[in-house]
Amino acid sequence: MVFSALTRLDIPKEANVTSPIADKAALTDKLRQIAVQAGAAIMDHYRAGVEVVRKEDNSPVTAADHDAEALILDGLRRIAPEIPVVSEEAAAGGHIPDFGQHFFLVDPLDGTKEFLSKNGEFTVNIALIENRLPVVGIVYAPAKERMFFGFAPGEAYEQRIAASHDGTETGDDIRRIVARKPAPDGLVIIASRTHRDHKTDEYLSLYNVKEFLAAGSSLKFCLIAAGEADLYPRHGRTMEWDTAAGHAILAAAGGTVTQLDGTPLIYGKIERGLDNPYFVARGAGA
Repeated sequence: MVFSALTRLDIPKEANVTSPIADKAALTDKLRQIAVQAGAAIMDHYRAGVEVVRKEDNSPVTAADHDAEALILDGLRRIAPEIPVVSEEAAAGGHIPDFGQHFFLVDPLDGTKEFLSKNGEFTVNIALIENRLPVVGIVYAPAKERMFFGFAPGEAYEQRIAASHDGTETGDDIRRIVARKPAPDGLVIIASRTHRDHKTDEYLSLYNVKEFLAAGSSLKFCLIAAGEADLYPRHGRTMEWDTAAGHAILAAAGGTVTQLDGTPLIYGKIERGLDNPYFVARGAGA
């Protein structure tokens, strides 16, 4: 599949899309455009600075989160109005739609703490869930100018891309990415910059570890997908919108995301409040 360097979100207000999930590559192209627009809005706030408020769970939220979410929700309504969308900030306000076998999961600004600390390790996450598994994923790190996307086995890519103030793309350097097999001398472990804990260290004591990397947001999945790390264990609270897009990309690149006992990490867990269990993301054969 050859992807274009898209220049703008050119979707009519009354788009008549009868089956947006039939062609996953075409859907991915549209989602990439939406993510670029959201990233441009986030970067406007990143440069200008924003006021922080606290949600009920004491996690931070900013105007950048809300502006990016509004852009994404509007874009998804245009291209796939029949597919429900579960999005972080709407869910925080108690708005979770009824959904079935197909729905979008959106985190408009994953890594708000990284956004506020100005380290650039925050992302826009958009995923399509099908039969409880993520099948399409977009992760865009606008401050890092890196976009990752995947939509089928062997169809995972990275694009070096910057978003201008009006949401247009610059750069068309797109390459296929593949999760690597671990080197004989040990694993490169990637862990959360802000959530590493004793349980994670205990788990990692079972492995031959060569190097530790720290990263924020869903970038951890993407760096494994790109062959830059081997293993990401998570012993802490995450929500489905935190992981779905990165999960889809890693799976397309040949890696896996499972619960700690090896069973699949699934989505649409409304009985858990859309919380994830502990999990581990692995490259090929890790």
